[in-house]
Amino acid sequence: MKKWVLSLTLAAGVVGLTACGGNGGEAVVKSKAGDITKDELYEAMKDKVGEQVLQQLVLDKVLSKEYKVTDEDVNKKLEEIKAGVGPQFSMLLAQNGFKDEDEFREVLRLNLLQEKSATKDIKVTEKEVKDFYDNEKPDREVRHIIVQDEKTIKDIKAKLDKGEDFAALAKEYSEDGTAEKGGDLGFIAYDDPSMDQDFKDEAFKLKKDEISAPLQTQFGWHLIQVTDIKEKEPFDKVKDKYENDLKASKVDANLVQNAMKDELKKADIKVEDKDLKTTFDTFLNYEEPKAEEQTEDNTKDTEKK
Repeated sequence: MKKWVLSLTLAAGVVGLTACGGNGGEAVVKSKAGDITKDELYEAMKDKVGEQVLQQLVLDKVLSKEYKVTDEDVNKKLEEIKAGVGPQFSMLLAQNGFKDEDEFREVLRLNLLQEKSATKDIKVTEKEVKDFYDNEKPDREVRHIIVQDEKTIKDIKAKLDKGEDFAALAKEYSEDGTAEKGGDLGFIAYDDPSMDQDFKDEAFKLKKDEISAPLQTQFGWHLIQVTDIKEKEPFDKVKDKYENDLKASKVDANLVQNAMKDELKKADIKVEDKDLKTTFDTFLNYEEPKAEEQTEDNTKDTEKK
């Protein structure tokens, strides 16, 4: 997923907040010690996650009126993410607080609506799109073996050089969840931000069936093998997709914030609950950082790296 997309992830279980309107005195839990009413539940959840949920609900309604994202669009993007993340997809959901895939799909749909809004005024030429297509690195299917010490990975490489089977050695030695599948990571994309950059750089240097030298990343010592490389579809067939991808690549956080600010202003939203009055202030009062502020931020990011 794009790093610039606004953070609107729902904490597990808060979706029920949307159903708390009306019949406020009705009990949702009854006990000998007393009842919990819908009003009480609403107030408690409002204090904890009210602004976050309200932002998602309103942006979803406002953007859905102007732009169309189909189930097919969501499915395509979901499959792209799954292909890029591979077996780590379930971990991705858990780490980002998603209860299940359906909850992830809802936020993904909203992200695609945001993307349509942010890219609506971006213009690109056919030459730019063709250059973008020509420069893209095709996805490739990889498997790996990961251990924590250099000696072990060198010993495994020696076994591979003598002709032993990569998948069998991955099952025997690899120290992550892919071991039982012979180290299979599925197809990975070079622009997938969730994967280690050193790992991707090495994997995308390899030819089909070639095995890397031992590689150290932040996660341990790897051996990588490319088992397949996708062929690009003809440009004329995928031109629209690459045009959309190129436009999306030109989007940054400032453009998204400004787009959401414009959309909410056009919708003339009015928050009636006094406790939630400031929910949209970060959007409506957003001002793009000055050039010197952006330079300072970029310098800090560089220093952190």
